[in-house]
Amino acid sequence: MKVNIAIIPGDGIGPEVTEQAKKALNAIANVFDHTFLFKEGLMGACAIDETGTPLPDKTLNLCKESDAVLFGAIGDPKYDEDPTLKVRPEQGLLKLRKELGLFCNIRPVKAYETLIHNSPLKEERIKGTDISIYRELTGGIYFGTKELSKDGTIAKDGCTYSVEEIERIAHLAFQAAQSRQKKLTLVDKANVLETSRLWRKTVTSLAVQYPDVRLDYLFVDNAAMQLILNPKQFDVILTENLFGDILSDEASVIGGSIGLLASASIGKNNALFEPIHGSFPQAKGKDIANPLASILSAAMLLEHLGLHEEAGAIDKAVQKSLELGITTEDINFEKPFSTSKVGDFIADYVNNQEDTDINFQNIHMGQSTII
Repeated sequence: MKVNIAIIPGDGIGPEVTEQAKKALNAIANVFDHTFLFKEGLMGACAIDETGTPLPDKTLNLCKESDAVLFGAIGDPKYDEDPTLKVRPEQGLLKLRKELGLFCNIRPVKAYETLIHNSPLKEERIKGTDISIYRELTGGIYFGTKELSKDGTIAKDGCTYSVEEIERIAHLAFQAAQSRQKKLTLVDKANVLETSRLWRKTVTSLAVQYPDVRLDYLFVDNAAMQLILNPKQFDVILTENLFGDILSDEASVIGGSIGLLASASIGKNNALFEPIHGSFPQAKGKDIANPLASILSAAMLLEHLGLHEEAGAIDKAVQKSLELGITTEDINFEKPFSTSKVGDFIADYVNNQEDTDINFQNIHMGQSTII
């Protein structure tokens, strides 16, 4: 298969972690006889510095013409520390999502056996957790009408949803549940909000098309509590933009490191894949950032393209790196590996899945040729 992939490294650690994801994809191309063509574009603070805009037209056109987009991170302290600036890095990502019509954000949340001890939650609560959160991405209060009174004492944010907006993401969530544990939880606030009542009515009416999926409902406040008390009860979570933003960040503590959380943003004709961590400017250029979330985002990209065996090869390589402790300092405190060395290991494992036992032995002896 020939695939055109737009690479948007972005700011901070974005270029470093994205480079490791490219290594993994190149290994996949080598093993499975694919051709991945990478073209890079600017977005974020780096784009503002160079062009004056957070999303240059050249980058937007590149993304529109590609089969998928792999994105790094966005943000820089000089913009974060001055909220009065009218041109900001984050505007680039919001515009890109809107222009590409990326209405569905998917965030997997998994408790890896080897990292359970890193989580602030009790092992017995989180062991076995495997959740996929489907968050509506282009509607709701973030994109509603915003008003501020002339005297600056009253503010208003409007929240609007249509049946069409709800149905298109609900279908994707139901289909995901069919391939998993066949359970879908709709999170809303239908006891208070009219938009939530529309969500519940619409999703309930669609459920008859998916008789093999069990649909249940939780108010968002209860869902937030249940994510901590018993996250294993969830399979696929479906929710609107604001609630999804909050719940997915809350769920990030389950895995033990935000450096492991990948995401996909899907539209009708386009798709973007990115780690959920920020630009982490303190680590920029130090070769210490965890690249696994970016690498797992590349695996989600492969899944989106229908390359399931290839995605599984990356997942298996990530699992092996965790088992062996070939990870960065956020996970492996005592003997951390660098960003680039973790990427090298993942690529080597993909390239040599049947021939790596000797390498593994050498790693433990400190003699590996691939590290």
